[in-house]
Amino acid sequence: MTRKIALVTGSGRGIGRGIAEALGREKWSVVVNYAGNAAAAREVVESIESSGGKATAVQADVSLSADRRRLLDQTCRVFGPPDLLVNNAGVAPGVRADILQADEASFDRLININLKGPYFLTQIVAAAMIAEIPRRKAAAPAGAADYSPSIVTISSISAYTASPNRGDYCVAKAGLSMMTALYAARLADEGIRVYEIRPGIIQTDMTGPVKEKYDALIAGGLTPIRRWGTPDDVARAVLAVAGGLLPFSTGEVINVDGGFHLRQL
Repeated sequence: MTRKIALVTGSGRGIGRGIAEALGREKWSVVVNYAGNAAAAREVVESIESSGGKATAVQADVSLSADRRRLLDQTCRVFGPPDLLVNNAGVAPGVRADILQADEASFDRLININLKGPYFLTQIVAAAMIAEIPRRKAAAPAGAADYSPSIVTISSISAYTASPNRGDYCVAKAGLSMMTALYAARLADEGIRVYEIRPGIIQTDMTGPVKEKYDALIAGGLTPIRRWGTPDDVARAVLAVAGGLLPFSTGEVINVDGGFHLRQL
């Protein structure tokens, strides 16, 4: 009953890596999913193992149905059905193009990876969780807390903040917010809690190219907390969910944005 298994997509770098390593430090068994950078994923596995956790790396492109199924199958084969799914995998547009000139290829790529992938991965992982719940409850000692798996989706302040030079990214992130609400409503009776964690400006390789722009905006008061966010800031929110600290909440949006959402006048 001490088994804790997490599947974290896109966890070879950035926010995903921060989440995977934080879970590993809490002695979760972590599936480190990556699309292409095997060396980076292996570094995360080694980091988790050095902190006393267990980990395995699984290559899978979440935009592909066969890869999603293989990702779940390998998770179950190595560790068992996941107790926690973290939908983190995502990409930025290759070019920040004005919405009047943006092309369909970029739109399709971002929707497939950032929205379609987590939508249908959540579907099959939820089914595996539902099948596992009766077995876990039957094995629980008398007086144990109810077993309740969790699903977390990492979205963005771009879910509601219009950036006309990356509309495809904004549309995909907005879709993740509704996806969270849909699965939260559907899975509540099954005993599965679903959350959206909405990061703000987080210092990763993805935001590296716009560092000077956001340095100036943050210094000018864009966020009440005047600093960049870090992957660890997001990971701490995931740990709150993973630790069962929000048992009477589902469909909740957890802002990790330095107060950006306050919309001050």
